[in-house]
Amino acid sequence: MFKDRVNTLWRDNKGFVLFLGLMFVFRSAVADWNHVPSSSMNPSLVAGDRVLVNKLAYSLRLPFTLQHLVRWDQPHRGDVITFDSPAEDVNLIKRVVAVPGDVVAMRDNQLVLNGHPVPRDLVAARREIPTESGMLSAEVWREQLDGRSFEVARLPELNHLTAFGPVTVPEGHVLVLGDSRDNSKDSRYLGFIDMQRITGRAVRVVLSHDLAAYYLPRGDRWWKPLNG
Repeated sequence: MFKDRVNTLWRDNKGFVLFLGLMFVFRSAVADWNHVPSSSMNPSLVAGDRVLVNKLAYSLRLPFTLQHLVRWDQPHRGDVITFDSPAEDVNLIKRVVAVPGDVVAMRDNQLVLNGHPVPRDLVAARREIPTESGMLSAEVWREQLDGRSFEVARLPELNHLTAFGPVTVPEGHVLVLGDSRDNSKDSRYLGFIDMQRITGRAVRVVLSHDLAAYYLPRGDRWWKPLNG
């Protein structure tokens, strides 16, 4: 009797089950969207964003694993990537600022790459940006990295780690930072990120909900491309 019920259920629902299976495989190995839970990538990304991730940007992975079957590219400076954290069982999103062989340092929150300060211009001496601690006043700078331009934030109230290095990025690894330089758990805490742990490249914000306003949609962030 039980076997007959199982067979009936399978016969009546196999199309839906196969669809779900293919959808999960697609999301694991081809493309997915990631929820941004924190403000560590402000001002490029804010809490409540849903980000489209191209999981075929660098390689083809075995679905549901970190096993790369074939690789055709590697992250470039300025890419916003998702990766499996080496410290906790979570997927993080950060910006690649240095690749294998680069010598990287930070001096008073300014990035120094291969002995040269990364060009930057002050955009706003004070801009209110949302964080987990509420609205904070930030300095906003525009950095130029390999011809790519993106904004980064300094939060004087949270200044903790404004200098490091110089360090050399080893083969098969990248160094990542959050765009909110004083509010990000990145390579300054996690170390270099093994490329085997990278799960994709973030492409654009698909949609966004304001967590502080009853999850109302933010109309100005829909389908917003990521600089860099």
